[in-house]
Amino acid sequence: MITMRSTLHQVYADPVGKDLVDMLLNSTGKSAKLLDNPLVGGLRLSQLDRLLAGRAPGVAEMVVSLLSSRDTQPPPSPATITRKWWKEAVIYQIYPRSFMDSNGDGIGDLAGIRARIPYLKELGVDVVWLSPIYDSPGDDNGYDIRNYKKIMKEFGNMASFTALVKDLHENGLKLMMDLVVNHTSDEHEWFQKALADPAAPEKDYYLWAKGKNGGPPNNWTSFFSGPAWNHYDETGEWALHLFSKKQMDLNWDNPALRAEVYDMMRWWLDKGVDGFRMDVINFISKDGFADGNPAAGEAFGIRGIEHYFYGPRLHAYLQEMRRESFGKYENVCTVGETPGMGLNLCRLLTAEERGELDMAFNFDHLENPGKSRMFPYEYDLRCLNFMKWQQEYGNNCWPTLFFENHDNPRMVSKVQSAPAYRMVISKLLAVLQFTLRGTPFLYQGQELGMTNAAFASIDDLRDVEAINRYAELRQKYQAAGEDGDDIAFETVAFGTRDHARTPMQWDDTQNAGFTTGTPWIGVNPNYPAINAKNERENPDSVFHFYRKAIALRHENEALVYGAFSPVFPRDKNTLCYFRVGSGAKFYVEVNLTGEDQKRPGPLSPGHRLLLGNYGGTAAAMRPYEANVYSV
Repeated sequence: MITMRSTLHQVYADPVGKDLVDMLLNSTGKSAKLLDNPLVGGLRLSQLDRLLAGRAPGVAEMVVSLLSSRDTQPPPSPATITRKWWKEAVIYQIYPRSFMDSNGDGIGDLAGIRARIPYLKELGVDVVWLSPIYDSPGDDNGYDIRNYKKIMKEFGNMASFTALVKDLHENGLKLMMDLVVNHTSDEHEWFQKALADPAAPEKDYYLWAKGKNGGPPNNWTSFFSGPAWNHYDETGEWALHLFSKKQMDLNWDNPALRAEVYDMMRWWLDKGVDGFRMDVINFISKDGFADGNPAAGEAFGIRGIEHYFYGPRLHAYLQEMRRESFGKYENVCTVGETPGMGLNLCRLLTAEERGELDMAFNFDHLENPGKSRMFPYEYDLRCLNFMKWQQEYGNNCWPTLFFENHDNPRMVSKVQSAPAYRMVISKLLAVLQFTLRGTPFLYQGQELGMTNAAFASIDDLRDVEAINRYAELRQKYQAAGEDGDDIAFETVAFGTRDHARTPMQWDDTQNAGFTTGTPWIGVNPNYPAINAKNERENPDSVFHFYRKAIALRHENEALVYGAFSPVFPRDKNTLCYFRVGSGAKFYVEVNLTGEDQKRPGPLSPGHRLLLGNYGGTAAAMRPYEANVYSV
């Protein structure tokens, strides 16, 4: 039992306590090695604020509250791994608005996706994950759902969806839908009924509270800037929105609301959906509306997050969800987007014995310690933290392997914005994704080595998060007497989600072959050089490297279920490991830097090169070199 008298060593010995400490240290760019100092590790929680010179009042109490009121002990790891189809699969994320436009309106659609199924087959992926295609006003590009049982008109209709499912299944591909049930659009029928009639049952589908001192109920902030509350004259109350002002948080404590969600999930499963990716699913349980801790808010960039990133009823709701929806069907795969959840928290969400999710996305590896995509910096691959997930996650849990998605800039550009090593770095990422243990998730265009765009002004952006942040920063910088426009734009342009949302680059014709009309967002100007047509014709391209890496994983069980054994761990400039199983043995070596490095271990005549991003080896490992050998 963790109390204020517990030492930092004792907190770190608790699995969830370890996650919380790691999270706090990572946000400040500090290492857990700090606790190796007995003077630091022996400090009691009650002394923490004094140690930090009064900069973190209430943080120790917050840690005690979380650890004393939540599950903190994941089940032990069994000796063997249960085989599942989704552990062997490669999942490809499509952002429908930007993938392929079939009718010239400048917006990608379901018919466009159907037309590109042969491309997906050629690449070799097994599952297509669609970002939301539901009816939506589009405030957050579909993550603000107006009607869960209707297709957004720009994308098609239910007949278009049925045809897509049929074509995917006939081509041996499965379909994963994006499930957004932490919030709905304020235009959803439920919210409109709540506004129209305060006595309507739907009023309790959302989270309402009275204001305080003429303002919002608490000091929580939105992920998209500003307070996390809207005031409504119709009810005289405030309603919670953790994201945009049009994305209203649902009240998961209401059993009627949960029943509606489960009914909707079964409805889609009956239409042939094979799985769900669940948007910010760990936010569904809120722990009241107390003010957020200012020090925690400073560390995490969002005030109030400690009250909902690991809410008191999260596990109960996910277990109920499985029982009442996808657990009633065979071979459905679920993966949760889980911001703020560390390794042990993800183990609690995904351990097979617990009956919750199959997999979870952890985002720690997407940024270097102490850094944020919101501010310019060059990503250092030596900070990748995959090793603890490979070694400590357990045989009853299964990792996700990803570098890109619709919410983050292109990883190849984060590592090196200059184009010289674009192909080499893109291939390095493929080596890691297809030889480490876990399910690989590719994002559209990653297999081409697509890069960040060169946005010229705020008018080029469509991302509500970036636009809101620009307005906030512009005001802040202008108040300080600086050139607010330029500084604010430079800041948001570096990390905007729009880098991942520029249209797919199919060929070198106008608009990269994405549309015959005006694209909803500008095409990256490098499309004449970087496009699927060019890459499919070039056997040394990033595309063909991904094809080979996917095929290698499909053909070798050792790269899926085999044991993972790191070697040369003291060499921080390289990453080397074995995968062993099913009578096969593979050796992987990766240079994590942009400079030549001495090979940490000698190669023998028994090392046969199967895949390498330079096409061969040299005396030293070249910048960002990555090789896979059979041994």
